[in-house]
Amino acid sequence: MSFNRRDFLKTSSAAAVASALPSSPYDVLTKNRPENFRSGRMKLSFKPFTIELKHVFTLSVMSRTTTPVVLTEVEYNGVVGYGEASMPPYLGESHESAMKFLSKVDLSKYENPFELEKILSDIDAIEAKNPAAKASVDIALHDLVGKLLNQNWCTIWGFDKTKAPHTTFTIAIDTPDVVRQKVKEAEGFKILKVKLGKSKESDREMIETIRSMSDVPLTADPNQGWKDKNYALEMAHWLKEKNVKYIEQPLPKEMRDDIAWITERSPLPILADEAFQRLSDMRNIQGAYSGVVIKLMKSTGMREAHKMVLLARALGLKIMLGCMTETSCAISAASHLSPMVDWADLDGALLIKNDVFEGMKVVDGKCVLSEGPGVGVKKL
Repeated sequence: MSFNRRDFLKTSSAAAVASALPSSPYDVLTKNRPENFRSGRMKLSFKPFTIELKHVFTLSVMSRTTTPVVLTEVEYNGVVGYGEASMPPYLGESHESAMKFLSKVDLSKYENPFELEKILSDIDAIEAKNPAAKASVDIALHDLVGKLLNQNWCTIWGFDKTKAPHTTFTIAIDTPDVVRQKVKEAEGFKILKVKLGKSKESDREMIETIRSMSDVPLTADPNQGWKDKNYALEMAHWLKEKNVKYIEQPLPKEMRDDIAWITERSPLPILADEAFQRLSDMRNIQGAYSGVVIKLMKSTGMREAHKMVLLARALGLKIMLGCMTETSCAISAASHLSPMVDWADLDGALLIKNDVFEGMKVVDGKCVLSEGPGVGVKKL
């Protein structure tokens, strides 16, 4: 990252760049919606669900075997759109909080489901936070509108589905024996994501264990687990020697100046994950990171994630499209953005035992988008 570019990013606002972006496709949808649809009212329904993980999922600060999810449906004249809220602990949401929020969403007052910009802006304004709950409605509405148009969102956005990247497969922190088992399960993937940050000894052991079995490229995700900038920089150099491609959120997001110091010196790109939740966070990460991690559950869904992709591209930032542990519903929704990103981590549905949807596939490690309309999922 050059001095001139960083100086520019620090002195220019994200809003100014955003104003120069192309017109919203949502405005185009509203103006050009098919006129042969019968007038009707949308109905939102939702229910709790619990994802069961294939393995204990251990990060730098906690372990879990399940993830609370709320599944949503939006029905309009007999057509149903599917959505999902996946809520890992760090988002601060739960079955109770999500359903409490969703009970305040009244879609029946909107006659035109194509007015996604207005509808989703109104929903966002109901309460602060609740990004996953908001994403569940956003995804369901996108699925509905795509079905009404009989097109998927990659096509509506004008992206080339053949440009979808390979996805990483996540190896969470564990004992060497379990890590080796996970690496065997990941055979065929062209890149692996490694969770780090538990301890100095564990970090190196994780990498060395994987390297004893595989020479595929890796990515590193300490999940804010490193606390010292000098250690983080030392690890960046060591990880580059181990064929690691980038590092997600090495230090706590509050340590912005230290992260900027690392980014300026690191041989690897440093990506903002926990530090980059909503579009407005772009102003806080400018000059401190090499790129951003976009996830639907952080961004409130597809509408804002699409804006994030355009803005990050305009600012010259790298983009990683990520996920939580999710069913194929949310994974497939995110996949429609994948042709526009540098890297993808869309393995969330592969880590669970009880998927209730079928959608995007992973073939030889590559994201293969569903041909179906909307977000491209079928309910199992």
